[in-house]
Amino acid sequence: MPYVITDRCVGQKDKSCVEVCPVDCIQDAGEQMMIDPIECVDCGACVPVCPVDAIFTEVDVPAGDEGSITAARAFFDTENL
Repeated sequence: MPYVITDRCVGQKDKSCVEVCPVDCIQDAGEQMMIDPIECVDCGACVPVCPVDAIFTEVDVPAGDEGSITAARAFFDTENL
């Protein structure tokens, strides 16, 4: 998974990330936004515009937020990514 939106987005959904995404890979998942790992081109444009610092590369997801990786995989049904 190139990028993961963590639980910091829950209840925020500012959608600045959606506006800058060149491939429209960020989807509304109800309580928060999520990045489609298949569609994402790994450009990182979403990271600096997130007002709650919720977007990380998978390897940089903070300790305690690893559940966001699992949630994204389940949402997009990509268990093997």
